[in-house]
Amino acid sequence: MMTLPILAIVAGLVLLVYSADRFVLGSSATARHFGMPPLLIGMVIVGFGTSVPEMLVSLMAAMSGTPGIALGNAYGSNITNIGLILGATAVLGPVMVSSQVLRKELPILIGVTLLTAALLWDGSLDRTNALVLLAVFFVLVGWSVYQGMHSTRDAFGQEMEQQAGTQQLALKAALGWTAAGLVLLIISSRMLVWGAMKVAVALGMSDLVIGLTIVAVGTSLPELASSLAAARRGEHDIALGNVVGSNLFNTLAVVGIAGAVQPMQVDPSALGRDLLVMGGFTVALFVMGYPVRRAGRINRLEGAALLCAYAAYTVWLVGVAGQSA
Repeated sequence: MMTLPILAIVAGLVLLVYSADRFVLGSSATARHFGMPPLLIGMVIVGFGTSVPEMLVSLMAAMSGTPGIALGNAYGSNITNIGLILGATAVLGPVMVSSQVLRKELPILIGVTLLTAALLWDGSLDRTNALVLLAVFFVLVGWSVYQGMHSTRDAFGQEMEQQAGTQQLALKAALGWTAAGLVLLIISSRMLVWGAMKVAVALGMSDLVIGLTIVAVGTSLPELASSLAAARRGEHDIALGNVVGSNLFNTLAVVGIAGAVQPMQVDPSALGRDLLVMGGFTVALFVMGYPVRRAGRINRLEGAALLCAYAAYTVWLVGVAGQSA
């Protein structure tokens, strides 16, 4: 009975990672053909493009009547991005924060997290709350466009320009990969949500825990691959930019779109446990990465601390799932 849902999850995850990579590659190359500045490509196309899996999975989950997967996927991905992805990246090599744009985005991420907690604290995500989140998201996109058009010497943009030289595609191929990647993303998202729903029912687990663990890690794999590859090349600002951009996208656009399509009640555990954990990881990222009296730097010890905290949180979730089964 479990074989087909598990196969759907595995196949969905594999296809999700592949299609997200193709979509980001195609859309980035298309943007370069039309003269988009490298900094803007990094902030909007790459930073938000790697979060398209979270958006589609949460949208499918909301439409399927499983709000736990929708919210768990968004918030679990944020926790995974900081605890697992940035932690592992910093353990491989200290992450330096040179970009002025990213220094501005770190406090914005704190503010967005607080806004989300305030909107959802009554236990519901209605369309008004969802539209507020989406409005803030579009304001930030406008700010990103302004920064990308006017910040010509930012470290993030320089790293993106260097990376662009190694990824050249003809316009026809770029458009083809963009379209194919998007279609495959939709298909793989449906497979993943269907399989996760079936497994949750069979094991007696809440859809929230499934969303926070299996689904969240799966949809965060594009960020993991991108951040680790950037870290190996010494492109620290790209590695951090992937995490910050993805978390902003997840908190605002992913949750906002899901709530606008299908208003939902918020599981008390998501507020009393998961939203607080996400806030704690976000504050830790700010403290570690924001330069006050020193250059912004996340060292190996801090990366190991993030990994340990993520592991402890995951064990906690598994224990909760075992008690409820």
